[in-house]
Formats: sequence, C-alpha cells, structure tokens
Amino acid sequence: MSTASTNLERYAWLAVAAALATIGLKSLAWWLTGSVGLLSDALESLVNLAAALLALSMLRVAASPPDDGHPYGHSKAEYFSAGIEGALIVLAAAGILIVAIPRLIHPQPLTTPLLGLAITAGATSINLAVGLVLLRVGKRHHSIALEADGHHLMTDVWTSAGVIVGVALVVVTGWLRLDPLVALAVAVHIIWVGFGLMRRSVAGLMDAAISQEDTAVVTKLFAEYAPRYGVAFHALRTRQAGSRRFISFHLLVPDEWSVAQAHRLSEEIEERIRMRVPNAGVFVHLEPISDPSSYDDQHLDRP
Repeated sequence: MSTASTNLERYAWLAVAAALATIGLKSLAWWLTGSVGLLSDALESLVNLAAALLALSMLRVAASPPDDGHPYGHSKAEYFSAGIEGALIVLAAAGILIVAIPRLIHPQPLTTPLLGLAITAGATSINLAVGLVLLRVGKRHHSIALEADGHHLMTDVWTSAGVIVGVALVVVTGWLRLDPLVALAVAVHIIWVGFGLMRRSVAGLMDAAISQEDTAVVTKLFAEYAPRYGVAFHALRTRQAGSRRFISFHLLVPDEWSVAQAHRLSEEIEERIRMRVPNAGVFVHLEPISDPSSYDDQHLDRP
C-alpha cells in the first residue's frame, strides 16, 4: 500500500474517532434533556460512525493494486462508500420521523436543556473541525470517500446548529412542539443530503467524464501540438473512477513519419497530460493522418 493511501486511512480513522466522541456526547445530551431534536442529532452521529468505517474499508479496497481480474484497479470502490453512506443517511432520517411524529402529537417538557445544549455544542465543534479537515484532504487527493464523509460531517454541523436553536427557542418560548418540528426539519434535510450522495455515487459508477477544467487542459494541449507538428487529434474520451482519471484519444500523424517518431511525440503528450491532470492514465492510438479509414472510428458505436 502506498504512503498516500496510508495517509488517507489516517484521516478516515480521525473520522471514526470523531464519530465515537460525538455519539457519546450527543447521547448524553439527549439523556439529560429528553429532547427528540437532540435524539435526532445523536442518531445521525451513529450514521457518521457507520459511514466513517465504510469509508475506511473502501479506501483500503481502492488502494489495492490492479490485478488480473481488475486491470484498471479498484478505485471505483469509493463510490460504493458514498452511495451506501447516502442510504444510511436516509434510514437515519426515517428513524427520526418515527420518533418525532408521536412527540409532535403529544409534546413533553424538556429537562436540563441548557446543559444538554452545551454538550451538543461541544460535539458540534468536533464535527466542524474534522469535517473541514476531511474536505480539504479529500479535494487535495481527489478522494470522493473522504469528501463525502467531510460533507456528511458538515451537514451534521448544520443539523446540530438547527437543533440547538430549536431547543433554545423551546426554553425561551415554552412552545414544546418546536422540539419535534425541528427534528422533522432535520429529517427532511438529511434525506436531501442522502439522495445527493447516492446520485453522485451512481454518476461515478456510470463512468462520468472528468471535470470540464481537466478536459480543457487536455484540449489546450491538443491545440498547441496540432499546428506545431502538423498532427491532429480526435476521439477524446474520458472517465472518472474515484481518484483515478482515464483519458484516451487518437493521434493522427503525417504519413511519412516512422513509428518511432510518432511514439516519441505521443509519449511527450502523455507525460504533459499526466503532469497537469492528477492521477491520470493516458491511452493513445496512432493513425496516419491522410488515410480515410482513420476518421471512421471516432465514435464508440462504430459499426
């Protein structure tokens, strides 16, 4: 396993530790107050733990080297982490609805709310710090698993902030139904986040193209090399697989060029693409520029 993969695992373990800490603190806050809003917050922290453990396992799978059965590697494993995490979030929301609806019908007073709010605020600060770290590291290393976990923790931060405000308003106004109403709002919000993560996971599993910014880097290089060497490019295809990017294209060279000359140019172009597009695998198909058949294979559905 590479050093970079080991470092990513360390951040996943940080997410696990944060989830365990916040589960304990938020469960204590719910036990002290009896607030269904704080209970919903604690239940979401259980999802955080499951998601962090899942992200850890998928990072290990994604870091596995290519083998005979998976010649392109295992980087898509991170999409399973994001998708399953989204499903867990939706299940947690269902649990919140089950608890909150009866409390909305039959509201109950809260006990020691200020202490419960203080404990929840402490747990929220942990999630905020870890969430920001995961987002930064996930974007830097192009890890969708860590990014998803970071977004999840930041969602938890906003959820907790809403719960804290709701419970505080109950204390100030005495309107007990505010507590379950906040819990219901939390449930709706995290359902939205859960479905968003699942959509992103499906997009990755469906071989979505690399970002427009990375594609622009490649096409800019094409525009630079075409007039300089009298070559042409077509059939550019890209796909994203977790932190990996796969780029293929056809390089059309003058008929009089030798294979060695064309190969040297293709190697130079590949190297420049890899320098500018992180974690890119580049595949080039050489063709003679004046042969009509060179222009018949530009599409995937070639007859």
